[in-house]
This record gives sequence, C-alpha cells and structure tokens, in this order.
Amino acid sequence: MHDIGKIGIPDAVLLKEGPLTPEEWEVIKTHTTIGAEILSGNNSKLCQMAALIALTHHERWDGSGYPNGLKGEQIPLLGRIVCLCDVFDALLSKRPYKNPWTVEDTVSQIEELSGIYFDPTLVEKFKKILPQILLMKDLKLKEEE
Repeated sequence: MHDIGKIGIPDAVLLKEGPLTPEEWEVIKTHTTIGAEILSGNNSKLCQMAALIALTHHERWDGSGYPNGLKGEQIPLLGRIVCLCDVFDALLSKRPYKNPWTVEDTVSQIEELSGIYFDPTLVEKFKKILPQILLMKDLKLKEEE
C-alpha cells in the first residue's frame, strides 16, 4: 500500500523505459502525497499507519528525500523501515528501465547508503535478518512457479 498513490501517475511516466525528465520526476514524486490523501481521513489504525508510510517512505536519513525533506528521527520509524524494504525490493526486481540486481550488489548499495538514505541502526538490523528475508523471498518465488 505504500505506493497506492501511483494510481494517480500517468502510465506514460510510470512505465517509461528510459530516464525521467525533471518534469516527469516531479510528477512521480507526487505519489507520496496522493497515497497519503487516499488513505487519510479514516479512523482505522491500519489506514492511519498506511497513510503515514505512503507519505514518508521516500524521506531520506540525510534530509534529501521527499515530500517534506524530513531528516533522521524526524522520519517516522514506519517510513524508515519501508524506505529500506522498498529499495531492497526495487533493486532486486526487474523494471521497465532496469534489470534486477544481485543480492550481493543490492546489500552493498544499502550499506553504502547507510546514514545517507537509511537509518544506520535499521541497516544493521536488516543485515542480521537478511537470511530470513531471503528465505521468504525464495519461498515466494517457488509459489509463483
């Protein structure tokens, strides 16, 4: 549900095979606020959490993220967790604009971005549970076959 706001992004931008123009990039970035708006106004704790995640999952530990440029622990823990998970999944997945990365290259990139994109404490915890994450990913792939 973190990317539910992408339903408000034109397919021509969302599925583009090459690099985005600066204008297209600004359109993509609106998926966070669109998603938060879709999920807001509900008394359900789950929807409130989902709205918070949709809004904050592209904030960066160093403050360079969007939509609000939150930094460090200003970013809600749920947003920091989903940010890390989202990047892990995105790098390992085939996209119209890229081939999947290896697990080794993906983990190396996450380590390199620790303290920049990601909460360093969460990166360390992520690495500790990586074997379980990979096991679940393998089980999912087997179910899809």
